[in-house]
Amino acid sequence: MRTKTLKKNKINVVTLGCSKNVYDSEVLMGQLKANGKEVAHEEEGNIVVINTCGFIDNAKEESVNTILEYVKQKEEGDVDKVFVTGCLSERYKPDLQNEIPDVDQYFGTTELPGLLKALGADYKHELIGERITTTPKNYAYLKIAEGCDRPCSFCAIPLMRGKHKSKPIEHLVTEAKKLAANGVSELILIAQDLTYYGLDLYKKRNLAELLEALVKVEGIEWIRLHYAFPTGFPMEVLEVMHREPKVCNYIDIPLQHISDPILKSMRRGTTMVKTNTLLDRFRESVPNMTIRTTLIVGYPGETEEDFQTLKQWVKDQRFERLGCFTYSHEENTHAFNLEDDVPEEVKMDRANQIMEIQSQISWELNQQKIGQEFKIVVDRKEGNYFVGRTEFDSPDVDNEVLIDATKYYLKTGGYTTVKIIEAEDFDLYAEPLEILERPKPMHAKSKN
Repeated sequence: MRTKTLKKNKINVVTLGCSKNVYDSEVLMGQLKANGKEVAHEEEGNIVVINTCGFIDNAKEESVNTILEYVKQKEEGDVDKVFVTGCLSERYKPDLQNEIPDVDQYFGTTELPGLLKALGADYKHELIGERITTTPKNYAYLKIAEGCDRPCSFCAIPLMRGKHKSKPIEHLVTEAKKLAANGVSELILIAQDLTYYGLDLYKKRNLAELLEALVKVEGIEWIRLHYAFPTGFPMEVLEVMHREPKVCNYIDIPLQHISDPILKSMRRGTTMVKTNTLLDRFRESVPNMTIRTTLIVGYPGETEEDFQTLKQWVKDQRFERLGCFTYSHEENTHAFNLEDDVPEEVKMDRANQIMEIQSQISWELNQQKIGQEFKIVVDRKEGNYFVGRTEFDSPDVDNEVLIDATKYYLKTGGYTTVKIIEAEDFDLYAEPLEILERPKPMHAKSKN
C-alpha cells in the first residue's frame, strides 16, 4: 500500500528506555544527518527506527507495544518502513522476527553500521562526538563506556550490551568540546559502570583522570556522575569532586540492597559493613555531597527480616535521593535459576513502604533548605513556572526548583542564584536574587 504521508524519506527515531539509549539515538541521528538524511526525533516520518529497551518486564512490554503500534501504521499506509534496534532486539531478535515479521529488519546494540546501511547511509568513523542532542540545550549525556563486566545475578545488561569497553579520554574531551560549542553547559557522565572506567584501556580505574581532563573544557559548568558501582570505587574521584567546582557534589550509586544474604545472592561483591564504610568515606571526603541510590525489593529469598534490615538502613542513612524497584525475573540471568518466591503484592507493598520513608526524609531535608541560597540552571518554562535544578539534582529523577514566571523572568538554559522560600517532598519554590529584565515583545517594522 502506498504511504499516505507527505513526509517522504524522513526518518523518525523513537527512543525508549534509559539515558544510554537516548545517547545511542543521538549518535544514530548524527550519522544520518552527516549522510544528508532528513531525520527527526519522535516526530512524523515515513521511515521509523525504534530504539528499544529490554531491561525488565515493564520496559519490554512498552517496547513490544510501540513496535506493534508502528507496524499497524505501516499496514494502514501511514509509514513505509519500520526498523527495530536496541536492547530488546539484541536480546530477543529470533523471537521478535517470528512473532512480529512485518518489521522490515531487526538490529542489535552493536549493529549501527548495518542499520545505517539499511537506511541508505554509510557509517562515518571520523564522526567523534557528532550527535543531534534531544535533551534540553543546556545538558547532554556523555557515555564514557559501553557494556559491563559485573556478574550481578539479577541483571541482563551484559547479555544486551556485552563486555565493558571504555572510550579513550581524548575522544571524550573532543566530544565534550563539540557539545560545549553547541551550548551544552552540563555533562552527565553515564555508563553501565563508571567505577570500572579505564581498566580495559589504561590498566587502572581512570575516572578521576577523565574528570581532570573534562573540567578544562571551556563552556562546561557542571559535570555529573551517574551509575557508579560500589565495589572498587576509585577514591581519588572524591578528591577531584571536592577540589573542582565544575564536578557536581553528586553521585548516583545503585546499591540495590543491604542485607548480607541478599547481597551475596545478588553477587554484588560487597557487604553491609563495606557499603556503610564506603558511604562514610563519601560524606567525610565531600561533606555536602548528595547521594542518589536505587534499591530492589522482592528479590528471590528476600525474607521479612531482610526487608526490615533494608528499611532500617534507609531510615539510618537518610539518602538525599532514592528510587525503589520491584524485582523482575529475567531469563538467562543467574537469579533466574532461583524461585521467584516473593508474591507480586508483597513486592509492591515493600516498594511503597521504602518510598514512604524516603518521601518523609526528602521532605525533612528540603525544609532545611528554606532560606538558603543556591545556584540553579533553568531547564525549561512549564505553565506559570520556570523549572530549574541545583547541582544536587539530576534531570527527570530528582528535585526541581520552581520560580513564578508571572513575577520573574529567567533565561532558559542559563544559571542564576535563588533563595528557597517554600519546600515540599520533591519540589522547591524559590525567588531569584538576580532579576533579569523581561524581553520586550517584537513589533512589526513600519513599511514607511
